Amino acid sequence: METVERVVTDRGELVLRRDGADYELISNGVFLMDTRSGASERTLVQAALSATAPGARLLIGGLGVGFSLAEAVASQTPAEIVVVEIEPAVVAWHASHLKAFSGGALDDPRVRVVTADLGRWLATTDELFDAICLDVDNGPDWTVFGENAALYDDAGTSLLRAHLHPGGVLAVWSANASAAYLARLTTTIGPVETLLTEVTHGEPDVVYLARAPRLADNDE
Repeated sequence: METVERVVTDRGELVLRRDGADYELISNGVFLMDTRSGASERTLVQAALSATAPGARLLIGGLGVGFSLAEAVASQTPAEIVVVEIEPAVVAWHASHLKAFSGGALDDPRVRVVTADLGRWLATTDELFDAICLDVDNGPDWTVFGENAALYDDAGTSLLRAHLHPGGVLAVWSANASAAYLARLTTTIGPVETLLTEVTHGEPDVVYLARAPRLADNDE
């Protein structure tokens, strides 16, 4: 295992390391993600875009190793893709070490990268989206950073809902199933579809796809 880069951020130490042809992101000694698969991250974006029409505005919360963004730019559906990533180093690595895994997506004219905390950015912008893909941590019940839990609670879910167009969808990645979060999504946003991706060890990765009502639905 080779350490490629090590940086100190406001959240502690962030390390990019290489194992053969693959890379890993490690935060304060805790494994975050790697480039070995990405199947469930691609499912996250595929599910969200399948529920939208051409010309959609897509928000991706979390850049990571780039699988979600690569899947988004491979589609002709979104006209604009906004990526919010808190770590400047991660964004920079997608111009170098991780560029192949995001497919050079940062060069796509549809892509705009915002380097910020997602929750704080959402609280200060009035932008609306047809689809939001949330993948900033391990899910509602297992967050690496405690502050990320706020994105999954009642207020955070309502904040995400407030940035969806009528009929928009919220797709959320999680490392495990959460009955309480499923209930919250259903109550706050709308009907939820649960998609599972089997992994080598442990529980399947989960993608929750919640659909907000259309205006016509609200009028009924």
